Amino acid sequence: MAKKRPQSKAGKQQLKDGEIPVVGAREPCPCGSGRRYKACHGRAAAQAVTELVHRPFEGLAGECDWVALRELVPAATVELTLKDGLPDGVPSVKLATVLPMAWPALRRDDGSVLLALQNDTSSGDLSRDLADTLQRALEAEPGTPVAARRVPADGSRLQDLLAPDAAFEPEVHSGFEFWVPDAENATAEVSASLERANAAAIPTTLLSGVDAAYWCETPEKNHLRWVMPHP
Repeated sequence: MAKKRPQSKAGKQQLKDGEIPVVGAREPCPCGSGRRYKACHGRAAAQAVTELVHRPFEGLAGECDWVALRELVPAATVELTLKDGLPDGVPSVKLATVLPMAWPALRRDDGSVLLALQNDTSSGDLSRDLADTLQRALEAEPGTPVAARRVPADGSRLQDLLAPDAAFEPEVHSGFEFWVPDAENATAEVSASLERANAAAIPTTLLSGVDAAYWCETPEKNHLRWVMPHP
């Protein structure tokens, strides 16, 4: 009859929950339990990342316009105000509906930042995904797009980064020329992406007198798209 092997003690002291870093799903859990990360602390982390946040823009100024720009408006930009002010070398930060080649964000040659709103995201919390992209864009080299990545479950959210009392005033564009300061001198790849996007864009106008209401002109029928704060 085979003898049971004595269980070896963990080689290192187990960490507290708040100190456990994120590792690969199949790697040993850093807590020292001896189990794989996905079967230990990674289980809660995965659930936190995938859990859907139904109102990711709650608490931000212009919540309904955030939703409209995410779901309805083809081409628009908004000047964003950071809680801690603009970092050195960053003259402005703007939200954009989409960017060329579906970039999540772009640090322009002049240091300014464009943050895309309509991209696919890696988690169930759009606010956390956008905040992570924004933070990386602020630190990127000028002239560099920011790639998508899996966002940590304990990362900052837009509500942590943006000034809550700053105005949120969308500027609706007829096309996507805002992508590049000088569209005539854009690369062939960007020019092709710009042409495709302009061809697919529905002419849209922001209405005054009401919040988050947009008039859309389509070949079949003009219609109103209006995001309201109540169910």
